[in-house]
Amino acid sequence: MLKNITLGQYFPGDTFIHRLDPRTKLLAAIALIVAIFLAQGVLSYALLFAFVFACVKISNVGLKFIWKGLKPILVIVIATFILNIFFTPGEKMIIEWKFIHISQNGLVTATRMALRLVLLVMSTQILTLTTSPISLTDGMENLLGPLAKIGFPAHELAMMMSIALRFIPTLLEETDKIMKAQKSRGADFESGNLIQRAKAMLPLLVPLFLSAFRRADELALAMEARCYRGGDGRTRMKEMRYGRSDALTALSIALLIAAVVLLNKVF
Repeated sequence: MLKNITLGQYFPGDTFIHRLDPRTKLLAAIALIVAIFLAQGVLSYALLFAFVFACVKISNVGLKFIWKGLKPILVIVIATFILNIFFTPGEKMIIEWKFIHISQNGLVTATRMALRLVLLVMSTQILTLTTSPISLTDGMENLLGPLAKIGFPAHELAMMMSIALRFIPTLLEETDKIMKAQKSRGADFESGNLIQRAKAMLPLLVPLFLSAFRRADELALAMEARCYRGGDGRTRMKEMRYGRSDALTALSIALLIAAVVLLNKVF
């Protein structure tokens, strides 16, 4: 399960999406999230899935890798679907038997929420898989730059988010190593009910937290040794520039949002 989490991983490549300016990809991801929440009907969601699948195809990441990242959230998607289908009120009932009451509104809401979760995760995966942590940091810092004039720590926030994303795969790998070490000593993480499994996971927390604090201390020492003093006066080896591909991407996202809004009104 831990190996299936792809958040924070970077998939190197030289595709159209990989070459986009990181600021364009960040803004496009935000706009795509807005479009996902604006979608209402079947055609709107079909259009969004087609757009996301096209992005996956262009990026050469592969649907298998995207599916690998979706596996860990399947439990959340199923739980969200069940909660919405049973607890969303509605007038037109589809199934009404004893304590089970499923309305048409509940079924529509449950399906919509499940599809939104899947689309949100896929969109986030495309962003992180096609953008290196350094590029993400530079893009976020540049976009938040105007807020620095009023005292907002744009560089520090971007650096923290980038480091957090970068260390997700590292901490997952560390967790997997600790689990294997404890299994070799007789620990059982798979048998028993949900509460027993949760209790069995508690011994993982102490060594995992110690490892995380140790890595944070080592990273701080390494940054100090390289004379890191924040974002003031820092330059970049590669300057970011908008190009024709960025303009084309912005136009595509704008047309996508317009199409979603139009489909919501017409159908």
